[in-house]
Amino acid sequence: MPDADLLAAALAHAERGWHVFPLRPNDKRPAFPDHPADDCTGRDPRCRAAGRHLGWEPRATTDPDRIRRAWSTRPYGIGLACGPSRLVVIDLDVPKGNATGEPTGLDTLAELAAAHAAGIDATYTVTTGRGGTHLYYRHPDDGPALRNTAGTLGPMLDTRAHGGYVVAAGSTVAGRPYTVDLDTDPAPLPAWLAELLAPAPLPPQRPVVVELPTDRTRAYVRVAVTREVERVTSAAPGERNRSLYIAAVALGQLVAGGALTADDAQSMLEQAGVAAGLRTAEAYRTVRSGLTAGSHRPRKVAA
Repeated sequence: MPDADLLAAALAHAERGWHVFPLRPNDKRPAFPDHPADDCTGRDPRCRAAGRHLGWEPRATTDPDRIRRAWSTRPYGIGLACGPSRLVVIDLDVPKGNATGEPTGLDTLAELAAAHAAGIDATYTVTTGRGGTHLYYRHPDDGPALRNTAGTLGPMLDTRAHGGYVVAAGSTVAGRPYTVDLDTDPAPLPAWLAELLAPAPLPPQRPVVVELPTDRTRAYVRVAVTREVERVTSAAPGERNRSLYIAAVALGQLVAGGALTADDAQSMLEQAGVAAGLRTAEAYRTVRSGLTAGSHRPRKVAA
């Protein structure tokens, strides 16, 4: 059954210019598409219209008519695509089970702010289902596009930006609500935080071209993919996220060179990351970030 409150919340987010999309009811996972890229048959209306597999990010919208059609059918949760919405969301988590002595995400952020002699500006704030906090900031107008991070700035502190999404207020996950704690316009992302989150520039590098006979081209790509998947699945605990990022950079080079599709690389590496023990959301973010970095160093496989 549809839920009028969820529909109203989705419309309210869209009125702010935030791009929303349906999540599975009471869940964090996108409701659409309901298939991975390598399983796309083109029967999905939006994939068919686009002529390719269409993931959750390009489906996100501010169109009230589309939102009403979607949320009038089922009580979907609300996903908020950060990139199209020009948002950077600071995700401040809390230790599981309220473990004592462990730092919270808020502790980490406070230490970072103190180290930069800065305060934490009031901004749109959401309390998550598990008692954490989402701080919404406006993405800087200048500089590089900021991506997602997972623990890069410190324990219990992740960020969502281009290529990432958050569960929006009004939703529930596992029966726990996401609620607005401070309803105000998002503040600009502090310059010191933007500097910390800026991706490291890649050194100039000419495209790499691998010359192979035609009948060996596919075999080369297959071996490369297998090697990177094994890098991830065989990684030791504590090295899995880093190994997944390195593998994604390597395959991102092949994607940029046209030897492999981005959807195939994303799907295979994400599955490898989950098989290695990473959370699905963490694996997704790391692969997206690595593929983006690798795309700046294309590796062409020439017949």
